[in-house]
Amino acid sequence: MTNQENPAVIDPGQGPALDLAGKHIVLGLSGGIACYKSAELCRALIKAGATVQVVMTEAAEQFITPVTMQALSGRPVYTSQWDSREPNSMAHINLSRESDAILVAPMSADFMAKLLHGRADDLLSLMCLARPIDKVPLLVAPAMNREMYAHPATQRNFVQLEADGARVLGVGNGFQACGETGDGRMLEPEQLLEDVIAFFTPKTLAGQRVLVTAGPTYEAIDPVRGITNLSSGKMGFAIARAAREAGADVTLVAGPVGLPTPRGVTRIDVKSAENMLQAVTGSAQAATVFIATAAVADWRPSAPSTQKIKKDGSGQTPQLAFTENADILATVAQSAAALAGKLFCVGFAAESHDLLENAQAKRLRKNVPLLVGNIGPDTFGLDDNALLLVDERGSTELPRASKLLLARRLVQEIAGRMAARPALGQKAKAS
Repeated sequence: MTNQENPAVIDPGQGPALDLAGKHIVLGLSGGIACYKSAELCRALIKAGATVQVVMTEAAEQFITPVTMQALSGRPVYTSQWDSREPNSMAHINLSRESDAILVAPMSADFMAKLLHGRADDLLSLMCLARPIDKVPLLVAPAMNREMYAHPATQRNFVQLEADGARVLGVGNGFQACGETGDGRMLEPEQLLEDVIAFFTPKTLAGQRVLVTAGPTYEAIDPVRGITNLSSGKMGFAIARAAREAGADVTLVAGPVGLPTPRGVTRIDVKSAENMLQAVTGSAQAATVFIATAAVADWRPSAPSTQKIKKDGSGQTPQLAFTENADILATVAQSAAALAGKLFCVGFAAESHDLLENAQAKRLRKNVPLLVGNIGPDTFGLDDNALLLVDERGSTELPRASKLLLARRLVQEIAGRMAARPALGQKAKAS
């Protein structure tokens, strides 16, 4: 079935970027209360551009109806290996061959045990067994009680399942339907969507360790007041997500923002510029790429008051003295790893005017190979941006788009430069 035949598929000119455009996913539901999340997951996959074929076990039908999943997917739901709609009576073959991936969400402990032993007594398990392993990947989202999840047999099964080529997407921690709290919850639909998108993303940064800074810093004046800026951190968080999608091991050093941590990213929360410098210098030694997206305060009050500074009615304003903060990007760019060519540094410049001139000057002043400029007042707090990439060869404009799309473009630019570095080094040596 083409996208045009499926009324649930969003037109490319509407809504968010279609990250899964052209992908056909079989969404399998095994028995578990987490089936209620599968309805939202189905919607999320379709909104991302995928077509979705739902296959349900008999146990899954105890928790959610095929009618619901058919309405959401825009396709008839398959529940039996004896489905008469298939002319050759081979739904397990036909459905698996048409798919780009099989995603089982939820995957119960019982269904996982079936997969491990090659049992195929229903359509979904039969299809997982009959799929061409080298062409149709199997992704699974476990969902079970915390004691079932922690049981040695279950943990052994996870190891073997991954050894057999499946991708286990992990579990969440929290309150469970049984009233207990712990590991074993199925991940939320948005988390699973991130994982599926990342799975299909080319791993151009595989093996790289990327360090990203994001958000503002906060410099205290007294216990209740401080100096900060309007940076939301959205661009840096998008870059961290895009780098992880591209296969990198990502550490995100975040100033005071309220954004959720991207899937698979290690996060270090900081407050002041001094906090951020300490976190960055501690992590940069293991990094191969440093992307300084954070809007770091240039100055801090020299002697913050330990008590709230109060008005006394005299009209006199408090006298504040300032100390210049260390330049985090310049410090890292002058580190031994950067100077030896083992750390690729990317700077950001949020300007209010003369973007090209200021970005070029900042790149030279910071001594970094790539500087990314934008007009701060035009992007702070927004979900979109426009970027200017500046290097020794000149400048390249990335037109206004969502920050996530721009982050992915930037990551590919960085990956291309990283891939070219060995060749450039060999060329220089040969000459």
